[in-house]
Amino acid sequence: MTAPMLFVNKLRNQGPPLRLGSGSGEVLQLRAQVLEAWDAVRIDADASASVNSLKHLAMQTLYPNANENDYVVKLHGWEVLDENAPISATGARNGSIFLISDRRRRPVE
Repeated sequence: MTAPMLFVNKLRNQGPPLRLGSGSGEVLQLRAQVLEAWDAVRIDADASASVNSLKHLAMQTLYPNANENDYVVKLHGWEVLDENAPISATGARNGSIFLISDRRRRPVE
């Protein structure tokens, strides 16, 4: 039996959730938004997967031509300083939203 979909994951997104990890451990229903792409994806991720792998998956899906090193990941408004840490170490839980944004804010052109 699958867990019911969280409200936050029903909001504007692209199709079915992406999978991150093997699915053998605890699976978190997350949402990743790339600010500059003005879009979001749902991700069912292993809690042991790294934040960097989540960032890579979201960037490749939503903003494939961007340089990932120029972007930071934020959770609850705070930058995740160690992107190699597992998602479970960030305090994320089901329904958490990871915001991926350009490291340097730029004016709208």
